[in-house]
Formats: sequence, C-alpha cells, structure tokens
Amino acid sequence: MHALVLSALDTADDSVEVVERKGLGHPDTICDALAETLSRNLCREYLRRFGEILHHNVDKALLSGGRSAPAFGGGSVLAPIDIYLAGRAMAKVGEEEIKVDEIAVEGSRSWMRSSLHALDADRHVRFRSVIQPGSGELQSLFTRRRTGLLANDTSIGVGYAPLSALERLVLAVERGINGRDRAREHPAWGEDVKVMGVRLGGRIDLTVACAMIGRHLAHLDDYLAEKAAVETMARDLGAQHGFRDCDVRVNAADDAAAGVVYLTVTGTSAEAGDDGEVGRGNRINGLITPCRPMSLEAAAGKNPVTHVGKIYNVLARNMTETMVSTVPGIAAAQCLMVSRIGSPVTDPAIVQVKVATRDGLPVDRVRREVEAVASDHLARLPALVDDFVAGRIGVF
Repeated sequence: MHALVLSALDTADDSVEVVERKGLGHPDTICDALAETLSRNLCREYLRRFGEILHHNVDKALLSGGRSAPAFGGGSVLAPIDIYLAGRAMAKVGEEEIKVDEIAVEGSRSWMRSSLHALDADRHVRFRSVIQPGSGELQSLFTRRRTGLLANDTSIGVGYAPLSALERLVLAVERGINGRDRAREHPAWGEDVKVMGVRLGGRIDLTVACAMIGRHLAHLDDYLAEKAAVETMARDLGAQHGFRDCDVRVNAADDAAAGVVYLTVTGTSAEAGDDGEVGRGNRINGLITPCRPMSLEAAAGKNPVTHVGKIYNVLARNMTETMVSTVPGIAAAQCLMVSRIGSPVTDPAIVQVKVATRDGLPVDRVRREVEAVASDHLARLPALVDDFVAGRIGVF
C-alpha cells in the first residue's frame, strides 16, 4: 500500500442532512439488480466450467418503461417494459461457447419473478441482451491476474461510518415496506418505493412514494387506507430512531378529490413510462447521500475480481466500519481510495482517511491503528470475491 494520508474529519456543520433511497421496484434499482444478478450468474458459470472467473463487465443495463392503464380492481399493461442488458463478457474459450445471452435473459426473468409480486415477467417485460466480447487489452489485464490482481480501471472508491440516525431511518422505512410478506401483508403495496429524508436541525421530513396495485384495491377509500398504513409505519419507525418530530407525507403528488393517485398494475412505475439505468440510484450502502462523500461509479454488474469501481467502494466502507467499531478513539471515519489501471488492486495509488476522534484525541494518536486496519483489509481483498459471487455483499 502507498503511504496512507490521515487527517481530521470536521463534523461540526451538520445542521442540514438529505438522504434518499430508491426501493426494490424502482426502475433504477431494477437495472442495478439485474446487472449484479448477471455478473453473479456469469461468475458461477465460469467457475463451474473453467474453474475461474473470466473477464466481464455487464454494468450497462437500461430500462425503457412501458404503457399501462391502471384501475381499481384491475387494470392492464398495454405495452411491455423493455430491458436492455449490455456490457462486455467472454463468450468463448477455445472452442467452448458460453451462452451469455441466455444466462442474461433467464437470470433477469427469474429475478423479476421472485422480486416483484404483481408483475408477470413473461408478459409484462421484454428482455434484450446486447452483450459483446470485451477488448483485448482489458482481457489481457484480467488474464494476467495470475501474477497478481491488476486493476482494470483507474477509478475512485469512497466509504464512511457510522450511518447517521436519518440514514438508518430511511433504510428502515424502505425495508419495512418491501421486507414484509408481500403476498399476504398489504399486497396492495408495490415494490416501487422511494424515501426522501430531510433533516433541518432536529426536525425530520420524510417523503415516501409507494406504488399501489389496483387489483388489490376496490375503490379510493381502500387506497387511502393503505396510504395511511404506510404513513403510520414510517412515523413509528421515526420515533424508534429517535425522531419525535417527524412529518411524513406519502404519495405527495396525489389529488384524491380529482381522483389522481399513484395507482399501478404491477407495483412499479416502469410499467408506464418511467425509465431506469444502472448507477443512477443507490450507492453501495443502499443510500443516496449528497451531504456525504459519494462516488458516481456504477458498482452493480462490474466483475468482482479486478474492477476497482466495485471493489474499492466496498473496501472503503468496510475499512471505515472496522475503524469505528474497533478503535476506541475513533467516533467517525471517511475513506477515499484511488486506483491506477494495470497496478495491483491491493496497492492503491492513494488511500486517504479522515477521522473524527473522541475527547479531543489528536489524530496522529490513532495512525498506527488506522494503518493496520487499511493494510489488513487490503491483504484480505481477494476473499471478497466469494462474497460478491454468493450475493453476500449488497451494491445497491
């Protein structure tokens, strides 16, 4: 590891905080999920047939929304959602072919079936795989990993810890909606959820969008009852996270008097013109946090072996979590990592760590512990591959 740069983290100005999460059925999250599912499925196929993960980066999924006619008690999809699965992947080794397109489409269809309870993955979606072989230069970098894991991009990774109370609340609200038994408990709640939390001093405003499914609602009163249930749950979670003064608005664009409400057929706005793309949604910690350091890198779908745009964002987060949890003098930490293409993944060009210490402890007093944590995580970096392939590491 190159020399670690350590400095103080200023946490004094925290009067305003903005946090967002796009839920499971949001078009951007769907694209992230399908790209990451494809990467994992390719990894498993490569390992099964060749004993190693081959070069791929399938992080360019695009969703083009369809058209629908939602209605209380039913509704119909008039034009299907189109999903384009793009990127680069090795499809041939010697004379052996890998059915990349088939893996892409079938894996995506399976994810849609298991994740969106009101959507028919056979009738409501068209999948188009346009994946091509990778460039010779990047394939060469990947193949040379036998002499060490070599970064196949010059990129940035960032992470921080701990999560704030508002960040934990925003996560909890979306997971509370989508983490239930969706077929039996509030089946009218769709998976397309977006939660925006704004804190001004000690006051919290939560704006929650939750797509409602028409066939589970007989009339407007049913819709309003389900909307009120979402509001109650979010307010209760706010209290559990320490926010007594928590204003919650659900489907704020509704005009119930005019009959304009957030009603869908499938539980996702993708059915009616809302589009999606990999990398436009949540960062690897599941949140969009403009008041925190963020990378614009799209992690979902990148290979888990050498693509630092994926690996370093996870590694930076893991480092800061370890520093906060194991070094008594550290209250909060941020980490920035930069790679250089062609250099070993375990040897970043720069690692910058900022820490907020407890009780006025000088930053230099924790340097040894910070360097030890960084070195340990970099040394264990290859072990992350198995966790990525198994789906134990979330990236959206």
